[in-house]
Amino acid sequence: MDIWPLGLAPFIRLAKDGSGNRIVDDGIFGLLPHFAELAAGRKTYNARSETVAKLPSFRESWKNRWRCVIPAESFYEPNWESGKAVRWIIQQPGEVPMGIAGIYRKWRHPDGREQFTFAMLTVNADGHPVMQRFHKPEDEKRMVVILDPKDYGDWLSCPVAETPRYFKQWQGPLDAFAAPLPPRAPKSSSVRTARPPPPDTPELF
Repeated sequence: MDIWPLGLAPFIRLAKDGSGNRIVDDGIFGLLPHFAELAAGRKTYNARSETVAKLPSFRESWKNRWRCVIPAESFYEPNWESGKAVRWIIQQPGEVPMGIAGIYRKWRHPDGREQFTFAMLTVNADGHPVMQRFHKPEDEKRMVVILDPKDYGDWLSCPVAETPRYFKQWQGPLDAFAAPLPPRAPKSSSVRTARPPPPDTPELF
């Protein structure tokens, strides 16, 4: 299932009771601080690792260690090698689900409901064999932070000062190929999410 900004998708976080247990919640794709309107999520679904601690939209989540793992089967980027934007899909070989580093927080809907919201962390992708092929030639190359499964627990729980070690390009293999939008589909970035397996499955938990 493809998830677009402002859509609902699952993410994994730590329980707030200090037990270390991991919880799966649904949240809005696009992190919303308390002062934001819903439409702001169209611009806050990615958080740059270089500025996540400083920008008003993200810094409270970062300071409070509201970090999460976003399960995804793939994600999409625009390829301009033909001279125009063509949507490509990026995934691990065999469509093995991946865990993307993210941050989350609660947001109060105008009707009074509280809703989780989240964003994906990104890093510079200059020189990456796959990700340097995307976006306009003059634009900075970026990629989401893909976590090694063995690091999921530490990413969720480590002190803020230790997080920079995860802000690096993914060195594992990635498949990428054209995946044009079907007619009348939304024209924005998206991610294909993966519903997490049961808690005893180590790949995502």
